[in-house]
Amino acid sequence: MSDPNLLLEVNDISLSFGGVHALTDVSFAVRRGEIFSIIGPNGAGKTSMLNCISGRYQPTKGSIKYAGKELIGLRPNDRCTLGIGRTFQNLALFSHMSVLDNIMVGRHHQLKNNYFSGPLYWFSRAQKEELAHRRQVEDIIDFLEIAHIRKSIAGTLSYGLRKRVELARAVALKPDLILLDEPMAGMNLEEKEDMARYIIDLNEEWGMTVVMIEHDMGVVMDISHRVMVLDFGRKIAAGLPDEVMANERVKKAYLGEDDSDADKPAEVA
Repeated sequence: MSDPNLLLEVNDISLSFGGVHALTDVSFAVRRGEIFSIIGPNGAGKTSMLNCISGRYQPTKGSIKYAGKELIGLRPNDRCTLGIGRTFQNLALFSHMSVLDNIMVGRHHQLKNNYFSGPLYWFSRAQKEELAHRRQVEDIIDFLEIAHIRKSIAGTLSYGLRKRVELARAVALKPDLILLDEPMAGMNLEEKEDMARYIIDLNEEWGMTVVMIEHDMGVVMDISHRVMVLDFGRKIAAGLPDEVMANERVKKAYLGEDDSDADKPAEVA
């Protein structure tokens, strides 16, 4: 029986594209309430792993369980309904829509009134539902401090603000698990500090478990509870941030240092 404190369990996941092995026998678990970071050099397989969890890719083999339920074979929309949200390395906003409308898209799976029943109950059920969803969205807008751009067209915003809007849309799903793919890429120092604060607050105050890919090691060290390192599609270390960054195989993967302990077990926790 699975540990109830484990929200995500990834076991022996492999992913291949033709003869290219993007992931090979990767296993890890994420506890409820954690900020769990996945790091590694470019091309290590980090985004491929998030794509397997969110359903964009179907692994060649292995198992992914969320709250004890097997995810392999479920569509991405089904995973959203279960409580998994994500952001993307490359922004996936509707650039022609307003910030408010982009965030409202994140509420789609919670709508109970469809095209046919909505008009019949517009002055009762559907209208109340619409107002309730808008209140939720306004709370997110206030939390992420984007009220001043709520009516702006998403495509006209700066990169940093668009990243914040994409986070808002993912939060609008009300996920228990949120997958963040390089949430601070392309940001200046002030924007990174703001984003780090939002992630901590989502974890501590909103109760979201976070799995994050991030290249800024300062951020990873500061806010992560545990860290896993991928290199060429394989896990080479996992554990507390300080322990992982002291691991010789990790140093070699990032810095090309001598690895006299290459044959020793890499797992530190």
